[in-house]
Amino acid sequence: MNETDAVRGATLRARAEIDLAALRANVRSLRAHAPGAAFMAVVKADGYGHGAVPCARAAVEAGATWLGTATPQEALALRAPGAGVPDDVRVMCWLWTPGGPWREAIEADLDVSVSGLWALEEVTAAARLAGRPARVHLKADTGLGRGGCMPGDWAELIAGALRAEADGLLHVVGLWSHLACADEPGHPSIEAQLTRFREMVARAEQQGIDPEVRHIANSAATLTLPESHFDLVRSGIALYGVSPSPEIGTPADFGLRQVMTLTASLALVKHAPGGEGIGYGHHYVTPGATTLGLVPLGYADGIPRHASSAGPVLVEGKWRTVAGRIAMDQFTVDLGGDEPRAGAEAVLFGPGDRGEPTVKDWAQAAGTIGYEIVTRIGTRVPRVHVNAMP
Repeated sequence: MNETDAVRGATLRARAEIDLAALRANVRSLRAHAPGAAFMAVVKADGYGHGAVPCARAAVEAGATWLGTATPQEALALRAPGAGVPDDVRVMCWLWTPGGPWREAIEADLDVSVSGLWALEEVTAAARLAGRPARVHLKADTGLGRGGCMPGDWAELIAGALRAEADGLLHVVGLWSHLACADEPGHPSIEAQLTRFREMVARAEQQGIDPEVRHIANSAATLTLPESHFDLVRSGIALYGVSPSPEIGTPADFGLRQVMTLTASLALVKHAPGGEGIGYGHHYVTPGATTLGLVPLGYADGIPRHASSAGPVLVEGKWRTVAGRIAMDQFTVDLGGDEPRAGAEAVLFGPGDRGEPTVKDWAQAAGTIGYEIVTRIGTRVPRVHVNAMP
């Protein structure tokens, strides 16, 4: 097992260990669910909190031929010298605002998304300045109601893209959309969106668009909706071994393994009498004489305050629960009289192999989703990447 050089051998207050072997295995499992489609590994939001560049490299090693980000800045970082992403791997970004770095994206050979005429105008102007055509994916709003062109405006956007293509300013390489309820099996919007997507793709092709890829499938659709796979699937949360939703199944159901393990070293272990108020507001009072352990992580590190008095932690083989409120930098667990040493490991979540809580357990404790648990882990917690390929 190898570790990130900067933290190898260091004693850390806390660490988020990122198992790149698990990520590579997840990519292989996900590709097996969509064998007829190319695979995009989505590494937006710093790889869902796991570290975008190491995760991107690991995904490519396991067969991903596309990488996806939200912002152009995230995508440009993957093209930066030293990132180690091969030139033949496509990198797509989709969350643009007026005045964005279109020229830089074109010159870095990024794939960009266009949802409306303002974006088409900006990308074509940037292509003139760059002296080379942009690689463009036209996004259709098929029912999510976020980014994407509405059906009533689709013909106009297609016509404008075809004019720009004829002028040598862009290539329309993709037609795409995004599903609203793929993580809710049987939801009627799924078939409605797929139908609208097929119709909007057909209209674009009838007008003269000849895309390389058509894509709409996210993680949940990759795992459960073969009819949504088309030419390319985009996997985000499942890449990191977290199920898109409990309703579709557990990670193990799909051959996935959680990639992040979050641990901390107990900062203090002490005896406390019964009736002792713990933490801000004294929302927990010790029921009797006990021992308390101080975990040096808090909401400034991304530990959700909504999991106060509920978040689970494994200490020396036993599940403990946050005692009282989670503070900015720390929280307390009631050790029930056990006396681990200061510095003993507290496991907030991991893949569950040692009986530790998982991301799902923390999501349930906080009343949220697994996506939020992993993406909110803050920069004070070093990411320690293990099992990188030599």
